[in-house]
Amino acid sequence: MATQTIPLALPVEATRLANGLRVVVSPDSTAPVVTVGVYYRIGFRLEPPGRSGFAHLFEHMMFQGSEHAPKMLHVRLVNASGGVLNGSTNYDYTNYYQAVPSSALERVLWLEADRMRALQVTEENLINQREVVKEEVRVNVLNRPYGGFPWLDLPPVAFRRWPNAHNFYGDFSDLDAATLDDVRSFFETYYVPANAVLVIVGDVEPEYAFRSAERYFGEIPERPAPVLPDVSEPAPGEERRGRVPERFGRLPGLAVGYYLPPRWTPEWCALVLADVALHGGAAARLYRELVLDRQIALELEGGIQYPLGSPFDYDGPALMVTRLLCKPELAPEEVQAAYDRVIETFAAEGPSEDELAQVRTRLRADYLAGLEGGWGVPWFGRMHLLASFTLFDDRPEKINEVLEPLMAVSAGQVRAAAQKVLHPRNRAVVVREPEARP
Repeated sequence: MATQTIPLALPVEATRLANGLRVVVSPDSTAPVVTVGVYYRIGFRLEPPGRSGFAHLFEHMMFQGSEHAPKMLHVRLVNASGGVLNGSTNYDYTNYYQAVPSSALERVLWLEADRMRALQVTEENLINQREVVKEEVRVNVLNRPYGGFPWLDLPPVAFRRWPNAHNFYGDFSDLDAATLDDVRSFFETYYVPANAVLVIVGDVEPEYAFRSAERYFGEIPERPAPVLPDVSEPAPGEERRGRVPERFGRLPGLAVGYYLPPRWTPEWCALVLADVALHGGAAARLYRELVLDRQIALELEGGIQYPLGSPFDYDGPALMVTRLLCKPELAPEEVQAAYDRVIETFAAEGPSEDELAQVRTRLRADYLAGLEGGWGVPWFGRMHLLASFTLFDDRPEKINEVLEPLMAVSAGQVRAAAQKVLHPRNRAVVVREPEARP
Protein backbone atom coordinates (compact mmCIF):
# COMPACT_ATOMS: atom_id res chain seq x y z
CA MET A 1 0.00 0.00 0.00
CA ALA A 2 1.37 3.43 -0.93
CA THR A 3 2.17 5.77 1.92
CA GLN A 4 -0.34 8.63 2.33
CA THR A 5 1.51 11.94 2.53
CA ILE A 6 0.73 15.62 2.27
CA PRO A 7 1.67 16.83 -1.24
CA LEU A 8 4.49 19.32 -1.57
CA ALA A 9 3.48 22.84 -2.53
CA LEU A 10 6.69 24.86 -2.77
CA PRO A 11 6.06 28.14 -4.60
CA VAL A 12 7.67 28.04 -8.05
CA GLU A 13 7.42 30.67 -10.78
CA ALA A 14 9.34 30.70 -14.05
CA THR A 15 9.82 32.76 -17.18
CA ARG A 16 12.11 32.90 -20.18
CA LEU A 17 13.90 36.04 -21.31
CA ALA A 18 14.00 37.04 -24.97
CA ASN A 19 17.60 35.82 -25.26
CA GLY A 20 16.59 32.32 -24.14
CA LEU A 21 17.66 32.43 -20.47
CA ARG A 22 15.23 30.55 -18.25
CA VAL A 23 14.62 32.15 -14.85
CA VAL A 24 13.09 30.22 -11.95
CA VAL A 25 12.13 31.79 -8.61
CA SER A 26 11.03 30.07 -5.41
CA PRO A 27 10.30 32.61 -2.65
CA ASP A 28 10.86 31.72 1.01
CA SER A 29 10.86 34.42 3.69
CA THR A 30 11.93 32.23 6.63
CA ALA A 31 15.37 33.89 6.57
CA PRO A 32 16.63 37.15 5.00
CA VAL A 33 18.83 35.23 2.55
CA VAL A 34 18.77 34.44 -1.16
CA THR A 35 20.57 31.61 -2.88
CA VAL A 36 21.32 32.21 -6.55
CA GLY A 37 22.47 29.55 -8.99
CA VAL A 38 23.40 29.70 -12.66
CA TYR A 39 23.48 26.28 -14.31
CA TYR A 40 24.89 25.71 -17.79
CA ARG A 41 24.07 22.55 -19.73
CA ILE A 42 27.66 21.55 -20.29
CA GLY A 43 29.22 18.79 -18.24
CA PHE A 44 31.77 16.02 -18.52
CA ARG A 45 29.96 13.93 -21.09
CA LEU A 46 28.78 16.87 -23.20
CA GLU A 47 32.26 18.25 -23.95
CA PRO A 48 33.39 17.50 -27.53
CA PRO A 49 36.07 14.93 -28.44
CA GLY A 50 39.56 16.36 -28.20
CA ARG A 51 38.38 18.72 -25.48
CA SER A 52 38.36 16.34 -22.52
CA GLY A 53 38.47 18.27 -19.28
CA PHE A 54 37.17 21.50 -20.81
CA ALA A 55 33.94 21.49 -18.79
CA HIS A 56 35.93 21.31 -15.57
CA LEU A 57 38.56 23.77 -16.84
CA PHE A 58 35.80 26.30 -17.43
CA GLU A 59 34.51 25.93 -13.91
CA HIS A 60 37.88 27.40 -12.91
CA MET A 61 38.04 29.95 -15.74
CA MET A 62 34.72 31.46 -14.67
CA PHE A 63 36.32 32.74 -11.46
CA GLN A 64 39.14 34.58 -13.29
CA GLY A 65 37.34 37.86 -13.88
CA SER A 66 35.02 39.44 -16.40
CA GLU A 67 34.78 42.74 -18.25
CA HIS A 68 33.71 44.88 -15.29
CA ALA A 69 34.73 42.59 -12.42
CA PRO A 70 38.48 41.90 -12.39
CA LYS A 71 39.93 38.67 -11.06
CA MET A 72 38.83 37.88 -7.47
CA LEU A 73 36.36 40.79 -7.30
CA HIS A 74 33.42 38.39 -7.58
CA VAL A 75 34.70 36.40 -4.61
CA ARG A 76 35.53 39.48 -2.56
CA LEU A 77 32.14 41.13 -3.13
CA VAL A 78 30.21 38.00 -2.16
CA ASN A 79 32.35 37.46 0.91
CA ALA A 80 32.08 41.13 1.87
CA SER A 81 28.30 40.76 1.71
CA GLY A 82 28.50 37.97 4.28
CA GLY A 83 27.88 35.32 1.63
CA VAL A 84 29.42 32.11 0.33
CA LEU A 85 29.96 30.90 -3.23
CA ASN A 86 31.33 28.02 -5.25
CA GLY A 87 30.88 26.00 -8.41
CA SER A 88 31.02 22.40 -9.59
CA THR A 89 31.12 20.27 -12.71
CA ASN A 90 29.03 17.15 -13.20
CA TYR A 91 27.99 14.79 -15.99
CA ASP A 92 25.43 17.09 -17.61
CA TYR A 93 25.90 20.56 -16.11
CA THR A 94 28.33 23.05 -14.65
CA ASN A 95 26.95 25.28 -11.92
CA TYR A 96 27.88 28.45 -10.04
CA TYR A 97 26.07 29.42 -6.87
CA GLN A 98 26.15 31.90 -4.01
CA ALA A 99 24.09 32.55 -0.90
CA VAL A 100 23.97 36.15 0.33
CA PRO A 101 21.75 38.43 2.42
CA SER A 102 18.72 39.29 0.31
CA SER A 103 19.84 42.93 0.19
CA ALA A 104 22.82 41.78 -1.95
CA LEU A 105 20.73 40.04 -4.63
CA GLU A 106 21.29 42.64 -7.33
CA ARG A 107 25.03 42.63 -6.68
CA VAL A 108 25.15 38.88 -7.32
CA LEU A 109 23.00 39.12 -10.44
CA TRP A 110 25.27 41.83 -11.84
CA LEU A 111 28.34 39.67 -11.20
CA GLU A 112 26.83 36.55 -12.77
CA ALA A 113 25.55 38.45 -15.78
CA ASP A 114 28.92 40.12 -16.35
CA ARG A 115 30.77 36.82 -16.59
CA MET A 116 28.07 35.26 -18.77
CA ARG A 117 28.37 38.19 -21.15
CA ALA A 118 32.10 38.90 -21.13
CA LEU A 119 34.39 36.45 -19.37
CA GLN A 120 38.07 37.41 -19.35
CA VAL A 121 39.44 34.64 -21.55
CA THR A 122 43.13 35.55 -21.64
CA GLU A 123 46.32 33.62 -22.29
CA GLU A 124 47.45 34.31 -18.73
CA ASN A 125 44.23 32.96 -17.23
CA LEU A 126 44.29 29.91 -19.50
CA ILE A 127 47.86 28.96 -18.60
CA ASN A 128 47.27 29.58 -14.92
CA GLN A 129 44.03 27.61 -14.63
CA ARG A 130 45.25 24.79 -16.84
CA GLU A 131 48.06 24.22 -14.35
CA VAL A 132 45.63 24.53 -11.42
CA VAL A 133 43.42 21.81 -12.94
CA LYS A 134 46.40 19.54 -13.60
CA GLU A 135 47.58 19.96 -10.02
CA GLU A 136 44.07 19.17 -8.80
CA VAL A 137 44.21 15.91 -10.78
CA ARG A 138 47.57 15.06 -9.25
CA VAL A 139 46.37 15.77 -5.72
CA ASN A 140 42.87 14.26 -5.94
CA VAL A 141 43.53 11.32 -8.28
CA LEU A 142 47.09 10.44 -9.17
CA ASN A 143 48.68 10.83 -5.73
CA ARG A 144 45.77 9.97 -3.47
CA PRO A 145 44.73 6.55 -2.20
CA TYR A 146 41.77 5.32 -4.24
CA GLY A 147 41.70 8.62 -6.12
CA GLY A 148 38.99 8.56 -8.78
CA PHE A 149 37.60 5.27 -7.48
CA PRO A 150 35.06 4.53 -8.76
CA TRP A 151 33.83 7.62 -10.59
CA LEU A 152 36.79 7.71 -13.00
CA ASP A 153 37.35 3.94 -13.08
CA LEU A 154 33.87 2.63 -13.88
CA PRO A 155 32.85 4.69 -16.96
CA PRO A 156 35.63 3.43 -19.32
CA VAL A 157 34.65 -0.14 -18.44
CA ALA A 158 30.89 0.35 -18.39
CA PHE A 159 30.38 2.45 -21.52
CA ARG A 160 31.37 2.22 -25.17
CA ARG A 161 30.74 5.74 -26.48
CA TRP A 162 33.27 8.52 -25.94
CA PRO A 163 30.94 11.00 -24.18
CA ASN A 164 30.31 8.55 -21.35
CA ALA A 165 33.61 6.68 -21.28
CA HIS A 166 36.36 9.29 -21.55
CA ASN A 167 38.50 10.70 -18.73
CA PHE A 168 36.22 13.32 -17.21
CA TYR A 169 39.02 15.21 -15.50
CA GLY A 170 40.68 15.56 -18.88
CA ASP A 171 43.74 14.10 -20.52
CA PHE A 172 46.74 16.32 -19.91
CA SER A 173 47.48 16.19 -23.64
CA ASP A 174 44.05 17.71 -24.42
CA LEU A 175 44.49 20.40 -21.78
CA ASP A 176 48.01 21.23 -22.97
CA ALA A 177 46.90 21.42 -26.60
CA ALA A 178 44.12 23.93 -25.85
CA THR A 179 44.63 27.28 -27.57
CA LEU A 180 43.08 30.60 -26.64
CA ASP A 181 40.82 30.30 -29.70
CA ASP A 182 39.69 26.85 -28.53
CA VAL A 183 38.76 28.21 -25.13
CA ARG A 184 36.95 31.24 -26.53
CA SER A 185 35.02 29.01 -28.92
CA PHE A 186 34.00 26.74 -26.03
CA PHE A 187 32.76 29.74 -24.04
CA GLU A 188 30.85 31.21 -26.99
CA THR A 189 29.24 27.83 -27.73
CA TYR A 190 28.13 26.65 -24.30
CA TYR A 191 28.03 29.72 -22.05
CA VAL A 192 25.06 31.31 -23.74
CA PRO A 193 21.71 32.33 -22.19
CA ALA A 194 19.78 29.72 -24.17
CA ASN A 195 21.94 26.98 -22.62
CA ALA A 196 21.49 28.14 -19.04
CA VAL A 197 19.01 28.53 -16.21
CA LEU A 198 19.07 31.16 -13.46
CA VAL A 199 17.50 30.04 -10.16
CA ILE A 200 16.72 32.39 -7.26
CA VAL A 201 15.50 30.90 -3.98
CA GLY A 202 14.79 32.72 -0.74
CA ASP A 203 13.68 36.07 0.58
CA VAL A 204 12.57 37.75 -2.62
CA GLU A 205 9.33 38.65 -4.36
CA PRO A 206 9.06 36.88 -7.73
CA GLU A 207 8.10 40.04 -9.60
CA TYR A 208 11.16 41.85 -8.27
CA ALA A 209 13.39 38.85 -9.05
CA PHE A 210 12.15 38.63 -12.65
CA ARG A 211 12.54 42.38 -13.13
CA SER A 212 16.10 42.23 -11.78
CA ALA A 213 16.96 39.25 -13.97
CA GLU A 214 15.74 41.15 -17.01
CA ARG A 215 17.72 44.23 -15.98
CA TYR A 216 21.06 42.41 -15.68
CA PHE A 217 20.76 39.47 -18.09
CA GLY A 218 18.28 40.76 -20.64
CA GLU A 219 20.83 42.67 -22.73
CA ILE A 220 23.18 39.70 -23.16
CA PRO A 221 23.01 38.92 -26.90
CA GLU A 222 20.93 35.97 -28.00
CA ARG A 223 22.92 33.04 -29.40
CA PRO A 224 21.62 29.61 -30.33
CA ALA A 225 21.81 26.79 -27.81
CA PRO A 226 24.47 24.25 -28.76
CA VAL A 227 23.62 20.97 -30.42
CA LEU A 228 24.31 18.41 -27.73
CA PRO A 229 25.87 15.03 -28.54
CA ASP A 230 24.00 11.75 -28.62
CA VAL A 231 25.01 10.12 -25.33
CA SER A 232 22.82 7.02 -25.65
CA GLU A 233 24.48 3.65 -25.10
CA PRO A 234 23.80 0.21 -26.60
CA ALA A 235 22.48 -2.39 -24.19
CA PRO A 236 25.49 -4.24 -22.70
CA GLY A 237 24.18 -7.82 -22.91
CA GLU A 238 27.17 -9.08 -20.91
CA GLU A 239 29.09 -8.34 -17.75
CA ARG A 240 31.97 -5.95 -18.38
CA ARG A 241 35.02 -6.18 -16.13
CA GLY A 242 38.19 -4.21 -15.56
CA ARG A 243 41.12 -4.03 -13.16
CA VAL A 244 42.84 -0.82 -12.07
CA PRO A 245 46.10 -0.62 -10.08
CA GLU A 246 46.07 1.03 -6.64
CA ARG A 247 49.42 2.65 -5.84
CA PHE A 248 48.92 3.72 -2.24
CA GLY A 249 46.10 1.86 -0.49
CA ARG A 250 46.62 -1.69 0.73
CA LEU A 251 43.00 -2.88 0.61
CA PRO A 252 41.43 -4.27 -2.55
CA GLY A 253 38.55 -2.20 -3.85
CA LEU A 254 35.47 -3.42 -5.67
CA ALA A 255 33.01 -1.29 -7.64
CA VAL A 256 29.83 -2.59 -9.27
CA GLY A 257 27.59 -0.51 -11.51
CA TYR A 258 24.20 -1.65 -12.86
CA TYR A 259 22.84 0.08 -15.97
CA LEU A 260 19.59 1.90 -15.26
CA PRO A 261 16.52 2.34 -17.46
CA PRO A 262 15.55 5.87 -18.58
CA ARG A 263 14.47 8.37 -15.93
CA TRP A 264 10.80 8.55 -14.92
CA THR A 265 9.87 5.16 -16.39
CA PRO A 266 8.01 2.84 -13.96
CA GLU A 267 11.07 0.57 -13.73
CA TRP A 268 13.31 3.53 -12.92
CA CYS A 269 10.94 4.64 -10.15
CA ALA A 270 11.03 1.14 -8.68
CA LEU A 271 14.82 1.10 -8.80
CA VAL A 272 15.01 4.39 -6.91
CA LEU A 273 13.27 2.55 -4.08
CA ALA A 274 15.57 -0.46 -4.54
CA ASP A 275 18.56 1.87 -4.34
CA VAL A 276 17.45 3.16 -0.95
CA ALA A 277 16.80 -0.37 0.28
CA LEU A 278 20.29 -1.44 -0.77
CA HIS A 279 22.39 1.69 -0.12
CA GLY A 280 20.39 3.88 2.28
CA GLY A 281 22.79 3.98 5.21
CA ALA A 282 23.84 1.52 7.90
CA ALA A 283 20.39 -0.06 8.11
CA ALA A 284 20.27 -0.83 4.38
CA ARG A 285 20.78 -4.38 3.17
CA LEU A 286 24.27 -4.17 1.71
CA TYR A 287 25.93 -2.32 4.59
CA ARG A 288 24.11 -4.32 7.24
CA GLU A 289 24.95 -7.71 5.75
CA LEU A 290 28.45 -7.15 4.35
CA VAL A 291 29.94 -4.68 6.85
CA LEU A 292 28.04 -5.16 10.12
CA ASP A 293 26.93 -8.79 10.09
CA ARG A 294 29.45 -10.70 7.99
CA GLN A 295 32.28 -8.15 8.29
CA ILE A 296 33.79 -8.97 4.91
CA ALA A 297 33.92 -5.34 3.75
CA LEU A 298 35.41 -2.48 5.75
CA GLU A 299 33.65 0.28 3.82
CA LEU A 300 30.57 0.27 1.63
CA GLU A 301 28.79 3.18 -0.03
CA GLY A 302 26.75 3.60 -3.14
CA GLY A 303 23.72 4.89 -4.95
CA ILE A 304 22.40 6.07 -8.28
CA GLN A 305 25.18 8.07 -9.95
CA TYR A 306 27.36 7.67 -6.84
CA PRO A 307 29.43 9.61 -5.92
CA LEU A 308 28.70 12.53 -8.27
CA GLY A 309 24.97 12.80 -8.36
CA SER A 310 21.52 11.67 -7.38
CA PRO A 311 18.55 10.14 -9.19
CA PHE A 312 17.36 13.60 -10.20
CA ASP A 313 20.34 15.57 -11.55
CA TYR A 314 21.46 13.79 -14.71
CA ASP A 315 20.18 13.25 -18.23
CA GLY A 316 21.70 10.22 -19.93
CA PRO A 317 23.03 6.73 -19.25
CA ALA A 318 23.39 6.10 -15.54
CA LEU A 319 24.59 3.45 -13.12
CA MET A 320 23.51 2.27 -9.70
CA VAL A 321 26.95 1.99 -8.09
CA THR A 322 28.28 0.12 -5.07
CA ARG A 323 31.81 0.86 -3.82
CA LEU A 324 33.47 -1.52 -1.35
CA LEU A 325 36.83 -1.76 0.34
CA CYS A 326 37.51 -5.41 1.09
CA LYS A 327 39.09 -6.93 4.17
CA PRO A 328 42.78 -7.52 3.38
CA GLU A 329 42.63 -11.29 3.86
CA LEU A 330 39.83 -11.68 1.32
CA ALA A 331 40.16 -11.64 -2.45
CA PRO A 332 37.80 -9.25 -4.29
CA GLU A 333 36.19 -12.28 -5.93
CA GLU A 334 35.18 -13.63 -2.51
CA VAL A 335 33.68 -10.29 -1.54
CA GLN A 336 31.86 -10.05 -4.85
CA ALA A 337 30.38 -13.52 -4.35
CA ALA A 338 28.95 -12.41 -1.00
CA TYR A 339 27.73 -9.17 -2.56
CA ASP A 340 26.03 -11.12 -5.34
CA ARG A 341 24.18 -13.26 -2.84
CA VAL A 342 22.68 -10.16 -1.21
CA ILE A 343 21.60 -8.80 -4.60
CA GLU A 344 20.20 -12.17 -5.73
CA THR A 345 18.19 -12.54 -2.54
CA PHE A 346 16.80 -9.03 -2.86
CA ALA A 347 15.86 -9.59 -6.52
CA ALA A 348 14.24 -12.93 -5.77
CA GLU A 349 12.23 -11.84 -2.74
CA GLY A 350 11.98 -8.06 -3.03
CA PRO A 351 11.46 -5.90 0.04
CA SER A 352 8.89 -6.82 2.64
CA GLU A 353 6.04 -4.40 3.19
CA ASP A 354 7.63 -3.26 6.45
CA GLU A 355 10.99 -2.72 4.76
CA LEU A 356 9.39 -0.83 1.90
CA ALA A 357 7.53 1.41 4.35
CA GLN A 358 10.87 2.28 5.97
CA VAL A 359 12.40 2.90 2.54
CA ARG A 360 9.59 5.27 1.58
CA THR A 361 9.99 7.13 4.85
CA ARG A 362 13.75 7.51 4.40
CA LEU A 363 13.41 8.56 0.76
CA ARG A 364 10.85 11.23 1.59
CA ALA A 365 12.76 12.44 4.66
CA ASP A 366 16.03 12.71 2.72
CA TYR A 367 14.30 14.55 -0.13
CA LEU A 368 12.65 17.07 2.19
CA ALA A 369 15.82 17.61 4.22
CA GLY A 370 17.79 18.17 1.04
CA LEU A 371 15.46 20.97 0.00
CA GLU A 372 16.50 23.04 3.01
CA GLY A 373 20.28 22.99 2.62
CA GLY A 374 23.28 21.10 1.31
CA TRP A 375 26.99 21.99 1.11
CA GLY A 376 26.46 24.46 3.95
CA VAL A 377 24.34 26.67 1.68
CA PRO A 378 20.75 27.66 2.58
CA TRP A 379 18.22 26.12 0.17
CA PHE A 380 21.00 24.58 -1.92
CA GLY A 381 18.99 21.44 -2.56
CA ARG A 382 15.93 23.38 -3.65
CA MET A 383 18.01 25.51 -6.01
CA HIS A 384 19.74 22.42 -7.38
CA LEU A 385 16.58 20.45 -8.06
CA LEU A 386 14.80 23.43 -9.63
CA ALA A 387 17.76 23.88 -11.97
CA SER A 388 17.95 20.16 -12.78
CA PHE A 389 14.24 19.78 -13.49
CA THR A 390 14.39 22.90 -15.68
CA LEU A 391 17.50 21.85 -17.62
CA PHE A 392 16.51 18.23 -18.19
CA ASP A 393 12.71 18.19 -18.06
CA ASP A 394 11.74 21.84 -18.70
CA ARG A 395 9.48 21.50 -15.66
CA PRO A 396 10.76 23.24 -12.52
CA GLU A 397 7.42 22.48 -10.87
CA LYS A 398 8.45 18.82 -10.92
CA ILE A 399 10.09 19.57 -7.56
CA ASN A 400 6.58 19.24 -6.06
CA GLU A 401 5.61 16.19 -8.10
CA VAL A 402 8.55 13.81 -8.00
CA LEU A 403 7.71 12.05 -4.74
CA GLU A 404 4.20 11.00 -5.80
CA PRO A 405 5.14 8.26 -8.31
CA LEU A 406 7.95 7.06 -6.03
CA MET A 407 5.68 6.72 -3.00
CA ALA A 408 3.21 4.72 -5.12
CA VAL A 409 5.73 1.98 -6.03
CA SER A 410 4.74 -1.42 -4.65
CA ALA A 411 6.96 -4.19 -3.28
CA GLY A 412 6.08 -6.30 -6.31
CA GLN A 413 7.21 -3.56 -8.69
CA VAL A 414 10.53 -3.25 -6.85
CA ARG A 415 11.03 -7.01 -7.05
CA ALA A 416 10.21 -7.13 -10.77
CA ALA A 417 12.53 -4.23 -11.58
CA ALA A 418 15.35 -5.76 -9.53
CA GLN A 419 14.99 -9.07 -11.35
CA LYS A 420 15.14 -7.32 -14.71
CA VAL A 421 18.04 -4.95 -13.97
CA LEU A 422 20.17 -6.25 -11.09
CA HIS A 423 21.84 -9.20 -12.78
CA PRO A 424 25.42 -9.82 -14.03
CA ARG A 425 24.68 -9.31 -17.74
CA ASN A 426 23.57 -5.76 -16.98
CA ARG A 427 26.54 -4.46 -15.04
CA ALA A 428 30.18 -3.41 -15.02
CA VAL A 429 32.65 -4.48 -12.35
CA VAL A 430 36.00 -2.87 -11.56
CA VAL A 431 38.59 -4.23 -9.12
CA ARG A 432 41.04 -1.73 -7.64
CA GLU A 433 44.07 -3.93 -7.02
CA PRO A 434 46.94 -2.83 -4.71
CA GLU A 435 50.30 -2.93 -6.42
CA ALA A 436 52.86 -5.33 -5.01
CA ARG A 437 55.48 -3.68 -2.86
CA PRO A 438 59.15 -4.68 -2.99
